[in-house]
Amino acid sequence: MLKQLTVVIGLGALSGCGVAYISPKVTEAEGAVRVVPLTAQSVRAANSSTYQPKTLPSAFRATAGGGANVSAGSAAPAPSLDRQTRPTSLEMRLPPAPAAGAYEIGIGDVLLLATKTAGNTVEELSGLLAAQNARQGYTVQDDGAIAIPDVGRVAIAGLTLEEAEAALFQSLVENQIDPSFSLEIAEFNSRQVSLGGALAQPTVVPITLTPLTLDRAIAAAGGIDTRDMDFASIRIYRDGTLYQIPLPEYLRRADLQKTPLQGGDSVFVDTEYELERAQAYFQEQILLAELRQQNRAQSLAELNAEVSLRRAALDEARSNFRDQIELDAVERDYVYLTGEVRRPSRFALPFGHDASLADALFSNEGFNNEKANPRQIFVLRAAPEPGNPDLVNAWHLDGSNAANIVLATRMEMRPNDVIFIAEQPITRWNRVLSQFVPTLLTAGASLAE
Repeated sequence: MLKQLTVVIGLGALSGCGVAYISPKVTEAEGAVRVVPLTAQSVRAANSSTYQPKTLPSAFRATAGGGANVSAGSAAPAPSLDRQTRPTSLEMRLPPAPAAGAYEIGIGDVLLLATKTAGNTVEELSGLLAAQNARQGYTVQDDGAIAIPDVGRVAIAGLTLEEAEAALFQSLVENQIDPSFSLEIAEFNSRQVSLGGALAQPTVVPITLTPLTLDRAIAAAGGIDTRDMDFASIRIYRDGTLYQIPLPEYLRRADLQKTPLQGGDSVFVDTEYELERAQAYFQEQILLAELRQQNRAQSLAELNAEVSLRRAALDEARSNFRDQIELDAVERDYVYLTGEVRRPSRFALPFGHDASLADALFSNEGFNNEKANPRQIFVLRAAPEPGNPDLVNAWHLDGSNAANIVLATRMEMRPNDVIFIAEQPITRWNRVLSQFVPTLLTAGASLAE
C-alpha cells in the first residue's frame, strides 16, 4: 500500500513540475531575447528597418494596348485643289489710254495694191499686175519692206497708210511707171490682242484702222462665260504691268466697256471664286475623308489584332506565374504564425507593398479567443547587434486592451518574422489535467493489480 501511494505522488509531482506538459512561452534571456513592449514609439523603431517588397513580373504591369507599333495604313494623297475663298473686294486698276494716231503698218500686214489696166500702160504694168494677181497682195516682210516686181523693195513698216502711199508713189515714179494706184491693208497681222480665261472662245483679235475697245474684243471672243459674275475680273497685261477691272463694274459702266486696247495687250477674264472649282474641292475633300476613314478602319483592325496577340501573351505569362506560385516555385518572403492561432501557418508577404501584423493575423483567421491569451502576443524578429549577432527582439503587444489592436495595423512585417500568441492560464491547466488524469487512472489500475 505504501508503494502504490509513492508512485501516485511521484506522478503528480512530475505533472506539477511540467514534465508531462511543457507550455510554450516567451522568456527574456540576457543576450538572447529582448522583450520590447509594443507602443507607438516602438512601432516606429520596428518599422525603421529597410525592406523592399518583392514585385510582380512585368507582365502584371504591362497593358495589351501599350507600346504597339502598328502602321497607320496607306497615307491619303495630298489634295490637288485649294479651298476657294471668296474675296471681300476687287481692286480697280485701269490701264492708261494708248496714244492717239493713225494706224502704222507693221511686219506681217498684207497690203493690196490696185492699178489702172487701160490702154497704153498695160505693157508697163504687165509684170506688176501679174504679180498682184498671183499673190493677192504684198506682205510686209521682216525687214519692213514689200517686194514689187519691176520696182523693187519699198520700206513701209512704221508708216501710216498715207505715208506708205507717198513712198510707193515715189518708187513708181523713179522706175518710170505710171503712179496711178490705190493702196489698202487687206490683212492686219502686225498688232494683235490675245484674249483668254472665262470666255466662250479664247481668240486673238487684230488691231485695225478702227480703234479696238474692250467690249469689241470680248464680243469677238464670244462673250464672258462664268457662273460667278460677282467675283470675276478682267485683267489686262500691258508692257509688263497688270491692270484689273472688276466684272461687276465693267458691266455697270459704259466707259469701262469702251476701254481702248493696243497691240500686244493680253486680256484675261479671271474669277477669284469658281463655283465649279469650289464644288470640285469639296468633292475631293469628301473622297479624301472617305479614304482616311478606310485607312483608320484598316489601322484599327491591325491594332485590334496586335492587341489581341499582346493580351494573349500577357495572359499566358500571368497564368504561368500563378502556376509557379501554386507549385511554390517562386521565391517569396514569409511570416510564420504559431501558438494559439486558429491555424499555425506561414503568411506570404504581398508583392509590391508592406503588410502589417493585423494583415498577417486576420488573413489566417486570427487567434482563438477561448484559448489564446490576448495579453501575450509577440512578434519575434532577429535583431543582430555588434557583438551579439543572435539577439532576438520580442515585440510584445498587449491585446487585452482592444485599442492596442491599432498598433497591430501599424506594425510592418519583415521576412521571417514569427508571430506567437501564448495560451490562457486556464488553458494551460486544462491541458495539464488532460494529460495528468489519464496517467493517474492508468497508474491506479496498475497498482490495483
